[in-house]
Amino acid sequence: MIKVITSERIPIKMWLSEIENSALEQAKNLANLPFSFKHIAIMPDSHVGFGMPIGGVMATEEVIVPNAVGVDIGCGMIAIKTSLTDIGEIELKEIMQGIRDLVPVGFSHQREDQEWDGFNEAPDIEIIQKELNNSKRQLGTLGGGNHFIEIQKGNDGFVWIMIHSGSRNFGLKTANEYHQKARKLVQKWGSSIPTDELSFLPMDTNEGKQYFEAMKYCVKFALANRALMMSNVKRVINKVLGTEKIEYTNEVNIEHNYASLENHFGKNVLVHRKGATKADIGLVGIIPGSMGTFSYIVEGLGNPDSFRSCSHGAGRRMGRKQAIRELNLEEEQKKMGNIIGKPRSQDDLDEAPGAYKPIGEVMENQKDLTKILVELKPLAVIKG
Repeated sequence: MIKVITSERIPIKMWLSEIENSALEQAKNLANLPFSFKHIAIMPDSHVGFGMPIGGVMATEEVIVPNAVGVDIGCGMIAIKTSLTDIGEIELKEIMQGIRDLVPVGFSHQREDQEWDGFNEAPDIEIIQKELNNSKRQLGTLGGGNHFIEIQKGNDGFVWIMIHSGSRNFGLKTANEYHQKARKLVQKWGSSIPTDELSFLPMDTNEGKQYFEAMKYCVKFALANRALMMSNVKRVINKVLGTEKIEYTNEVNIEHNYASLENHFGKNVLVHRKGATKADIGLVGIIPGSMGTFSYIVEGLGNPDSFRSCSHGAGRRMGRKQAIRELNLEEEQKKMGNIIGKPRSQDDLDEAPGAYKPIGEVMENQKDLTKILVELKPLAVIKG
């Protein structure tokens, strides 16, 4: 931990020395909520979000806050180790093209409905049922923004695959639907909260119960979405390299936008992780860097002060539009060296390395939260 702010109703514990003013104000708003528990934890990748900072962790008593989970419910990471120790440049380019052909990116969806047992287990909640048919063509798609597929080389000597994606429209529609329900209820009750962006739902109300169930289903869908993409990436690699003998092991599939019932400091609370990863003792996790920088397979240390959490990535140091305006294309390309998939135009710089905090500094700041198992260097990247 770097510092503690004690000026608000409950303390704010921070794993970074500097934070933008807007994100700090959001952290203070969290600390002043009447139902926030013990303290607020701010991870080293933290930056401003909607209502709550990205890289924030908040425990609450008996209420859930949709915007403390975020709009891409269940967004997270999947990584897998291959038995390969190298891939040639020609084969690597062919693999990346094959992935683009098989995995829709951006606003693109599948051409046909995808199969998943979870579609038959969808809860009878209006927004879930409304989006169910559309979601069948969104399963196995990357999306846009900071989502990515990377082929990486680990300092363990092996090639890894890493994917960052979420719950597609399921999460977005569910988040927006229940935030609006929360706003109306908070206004009806005349509740005193710092901003309506932090409108809440008591867990003993129908709305609170429905949102929690819908959120858990979105997390489940996001896990399946990443798993299908990973399966398709493996198919491409096997086809390009002409072998079925590649072994795929050490798979990790985790979320970093969700809320869960947990016990902390002797009390059952609802822990909201918005752009934060669970880091229980011995739990294996993933912390990606920015486009062109190292990513990490990590093991949690179970630090109680962070509600057993760690960062979910490097964290932005500038917004997407600012990055496109201010970053230098040639400099960002040089930073990425021989990595396949580097930015080709100024408009591609929204996810360039310069738009993010240095991942080395982020990892140094959370040495008491997690330890590094494998350091991964990108070989090729596809951005959403």
